[in-house]
Amino acid sequence: MGKVAAKIKVMPQSPDIDLDALQERLETALSEGAKINGVEREEVAFGLVALYPTVIVPDGAGGTEGVEEAFSEVEGVESVNVENVGRI
Repeated sequence: MGKVAAKIKVMPQSPDIDLDALQERLETALSEGAKINGVEREEVAFGLVALYPTVIVPDGAGGTEGVEEAFSEVEGVESVNVENVGRI
């Protein structure tokens, strides 16, 4: 079975969110078999910074849906959007 790399945009609820702590919560929210392979940060507006983790998941049923659901349930996350997906 192959693997899929997905770049996901995670918007915090406010500019006051500790991004390092949010990144740690995202890493612990992942199910077994999925892992974060680097995180980029991009300023969006008015001090709000989006996180762009690249997540590696097994190429199985459901694709990135499990990751999206797990990330959306993390404290401090406003929204989760898949930006790019590719097989590796």
